[in-house]
Amino acid sequence: MADTLQLIIITPEREFFRGEATFVEFTTTDGDVGIFPKHVPTTVVLDPGILRIHNGKECREAALHSGFAEILPDKITILAEAVEWPEEIDKNRAEEARIRAERKLEDNAGDGGKAELALKRSVLRIRMAEREGK
Repeated sequence: MADTLQLIIITPEREFFRGEATFVEFTTTDGDVGIFPKHVPTTVVLDPGILRIHNGKECREAALHSGFAEILPDKITILAEAVEWPEEIDKNRAEEARIRAERKLEDNAGDGGKAELALKRSVLRIRMAEREGK
């Protein structure tokens, strides 16, 4: 049996995932990372991106929206603002959010950082929903 690590993903609303993984991929503020068991302990800040949970030949994907990850040799704990499986995403709602964020950026209305983050999140949701075939 391949080495595995325990993966726990928690959002303010729920425990999104708890289980074993042989490899985990996600996006940090420094770029994309892939974590195998026995990784050096570290803590990272997460950026919106696709979370990939590998367990042997199986791979599940989810939209991961910002947060923090504690990486230990045998365990990853992710505290995320939000995480969604593709089937949980409403593509129409994500399209509307993308349009609103683009308008705010064009108009320079309000906080540009918030609008940029909203745009990243909506584009990620749209990509995930399209993979699901919605």
